[in-house]
Amino acid sequence: MTDDLLVELTRYACAEHDFAGSTRATARLVLADSLGCAALAATHEAPRRVLGSFGSGGDVAVPFTGEHLDPVKAAFDTGTLIRWLDFNDTWLAAEWGHPSDNLGAILSVAQHRGRSVRDVLDAAVVAHEIQGVLALENAFNRVGLDHVVLVKVASTAASGRLLGLDESQLVAALSHAWLDGHALRTYRHAPNTGPRKSWAAGDATARGVWLALLAERGEPGYASALTAPTWGFEDALFRGEPVRLPRALGSYVMDNVLFKVTYPAEFHAQTAAEAAVALHPQVRDRIDEIERVEIATQEAAIRIIDKRGELRNPADRDHCLQYVTVVALLHGTLTDAHYEDGAAADPRIDALRERCAVVEEPRYSADYLDPQKRSIANAVRVVFRDGTATERIEVEYPLGHPRRRTEALGPLREKLHANLGAAFDDERARALGTRLLDEPGLEMLPARELVESLLP
Repeated sequence: MTDDLLVELTRYACAEHDFAGSTRATARLVLADSLGCAALAATHEAPRRVLGSFGSGGDVAVPFTGEHLDPVKAAFDTGTLIRWLDFNDTWLAAEWGHPSDNLGAILSVAQHRGRSVRDVLDAAVVAHEIQGVLALENAFNRVGLDHVVLVKVASTAASGRLLGLDESQLVAALSHAWLDGHALRTYRHAPNTGPRKSWAAGDATARGVWLALLAERGEPGYASALTAPTWGFEDALFRGEPVRLPRALGSYVMDNVLFKVTYPAEFHAQTAAEAAVALHPQVRDRIDEIERVEIATQEAAIRIIDKRGELRNPADRDHCLQYVTVVALLHGTLTDAHYEDGAAADPRIDALRERCAVVEEPRYSADYLDPQKRSIANAVRVVFRDGTATERIEVEYPLGHPRRRTEALGPLREKLHANLGAAFDDERARALGTRLLDEPGLEMLPARELVESLLP
């Protein structure tokens, strides 16, 4: 008997879907925002050490690089650029992640097989849904596995869809995705936080392409990859717990996805940054008088990004609640440049980090998991040595939350233009932004033509 989960994921991925116009509009915004994130990342030196060919090239374009690679490495490079700066969309539940990571696989296979942008958007909805719904109740982080296990699964499904695999082929591919050895979260947590967290999703999305291509060639699958006693995923790696699919698959995740609008930081810190920016005018002239910085947050933030001690690199800093909050207090903003060594050398940052008092607010933890709310709340207050204090600024929903989606549309457009402007001159950045967001015929455009328009 084939595992029910493999069958359900396959049938959803292979089906024809008539997604609502609002869902497609959000998918298009996700595509544009993700490509903008890749544009900004391509201007950084650090990702270059993992990008590019290790041998012969290929016919699949990687946006913003000028490279043409084979479909697997192109997926790695595209996914890595989208994810590098921790600025792309986010999904938070029992498991966390960034569903737009799957666009590495989707854009690569869509070019490889001559698919349209409409096919890209449909595949993005499918990948978002698979990754996000599996994340609702399955906490892979609790057993030490990184959330990119779900990128691998979702990218395999989306790649299979774009390749036109039949159900038996896609079941086989998905079984391999679950059988794979899976990344540990070691590289996301002190004392080992490092840049692998910026390419781990690229690795996972490329693996999804590879497994789907193998299945297309006839590589057989393993019917009980999840449920086999002792040796299946659930017994071997998930403490005997079943992997649950808690709701029917549709477009729930795309319709409710979270955008990082203003701050390139781990999502649990987004509202802390917003609160700290609001407090900046009250503290900027009194930095030397600060006795403590009080941060009330959710349990998930404490588990992931409550860090003390040395922060060794940008990847370490953008996953530190205290660092994000203090920099926002000091500067009244937070950009990718604030994580670099030069900015981090400001002695005020570590001095204020030591004065941060981080506590869990139980209501925030409860509302974080409430399916009717899914808030990501933080509150910040600064206390001075003379006993005076700022007001306590509480932000329950970040700007990219569905409850603030309308408010976010203008800033998301500005973010896209700024990110494209980092890679291209102003005229070209505006033209590309208009194409991605406003051009009526974009969906009918071949995916290859869109990506080729993003080359240097």
